[in-house]
Amino acid sequence: MDQNRTLLQCFEWYLPADSQLWNNLKVLAPSFSSLGITDVWLPPAYKGAAGKDDVGYGVYDLYDLGEFDQKGSIPTKYGTKDEYLSLIQEFHQQKIRVLADIVLNQRMGGDQLEYVNAQQSNPGNREEIISDDYQIEAWTKFNFVGRKGKYSTFTWNAKHFDGTDWDEKRKQSAVYLLDGKSWDNNVDHENGNYDYLMGCDVDFTNQEVLKELHTWGKWYLDFTQVDGFRLDALKHIDSQFFKDWLNDMRAYRKDNFFVVGEYWNGDLSTLQGYLSQVDEDMTLFDVPLHYHLMDASDTNGNYDMRNLFKDTLVESDAWHAVTFVDNHDTEPGQSLESFVLQWFKPQAYSIILLRQDGVPCVFYGDLYGIPAKGIGVVRELPLLMKIRASYAYGDQHDYFDDEDVVGWSRSGDASIEDSGLAVVLSNRKGGCKHMYMGSQFAGKEFVDALGNCKESVVIGDDGCGDFLCMDGSVSVWLSKQASEKVSLD
Repeated sequence: MDQNRTLLQCFEWYLPADSQLWNNLKVLAPSFSSLGITDVWLPPAYKGAAGKDDVGYGVYDLYDLGEFDQKGSIPTKYGTKDEYLSLIQEFHQQKIRVLADIVLNQRMGGDQLEYVNAQQSNPGNREEIISDDYQIEAWTKFNFVGRKGKYSTFTWNAKHFDGTDWDEKRKQSAVYLLDGKSWDNNVDHENGNYDYLMGCDVDFTNQEVLKELHTWGKWYLDFTQVDGFRLDALKHIDSQFFKDWLNDMRAYRKDNFFVVGEYWNGDLSTLQGYLSQVDEDMTLFDVPLHYHLMDASDTNGNYDMRNLFKDTLVESDAWHAVTFVDNHDTEPGQSLESFVLQWFKPQAYSIILLRQDGVPCVFYGDLYGIPAKGIGVVRELPLLMKIRASYAYGDQHDYFDDEDVVGWSRSGDASIEDSGLAVVLSNRKGGCKHMYMGSQFAGKEFVDALGNCKESVVIGDDGCGDFLCMDGSVSVWLSKQASEKVSLD
């Protein structure tokens, strides 16, 4: 049986800095297939500026995968190079594809100071220069002395960057545009030009930089044998870079491998515009849908459920949409905090897992909890994942015709035993949906696999049934035969 593609984000922000994630995931890997996981997204594997304490987005050395004594440790927050490579091999043995988190826009933790001339940009409008040109002292030299030239002799200095955010001479933080540079084109227009994010901002027009990043990408593919990429911070990088870089990586690998990009913007037209700029050569996380799910969870039932998919990527272009409920950036206390409230998580995961459109991405913090924040697991999530893998097939019939109660049915695939289901959910008042399942189900008994509704439903001769859900709840209706094969532990 061909499984529905399901991606698992294998980390959350507040994991302990014990260098054990790679080992822990290797133990869990055999159980992932039973949950229907087909792909995993691993966190950045390279050494960050904060060493063992770095989540991975303050990149220091792209070639140090936990191999060299740099930034106070040999391992990264997640483990050593050998453990990382062993984990990838284990996932491949389990027939699970691995996506590497690619972070290229910013560098942090420079090894040496340089005197450079710079001007201050207005943080709220980066195109506006608000100071004269003057000399600053910046951490723009990256020599990687701990690596001693292994894998690459390339080192970074001020000419490879557009800007930085710290003047050591004056102990002053600002958005500094380096002398003779300009912010990259084809980036998000927030703050006038959102090329600059943090640290030392990579100059994607510098030919030495471009050559090095293309060389590194091929090395990484060969060295790790990953199967695809998750691309970080797209809105801060010239879109033409990734268009060219991905073409080169795929030509080198001779494989049109899966890529999902993070372009954090809740406006659908902006996401569509970016996809057009990169010739639709990747998928994007469906940020607008995430915000709909958050709104549905935290408006005291006043959200109109008919609008769940309004102006979302999965509705307009499902082929290029990766749907998600939450991720490491939306967690409480993080830069994009917009956490879907726990009571609505079962509804939210039903929405991304049990429909036919988009590739759903499950969040580690929902599957295994976030102990540092006192947030528990989403109890229903493993079952919903198993239902997706085994039964969420066939034509889809939507019933988004009520502000409180919405639903859909899937008519199943004749080649997949007991497949087909019906889903009804509410963010306020419960109710009943009269929905079409298919004439092939006439006389069959359906039950709520989540156990929220105790009554069963018998499908009529017309292929329809009356499916219930309780207040602020979700019910997933399977044939009685199917429901006996899965259970909510």
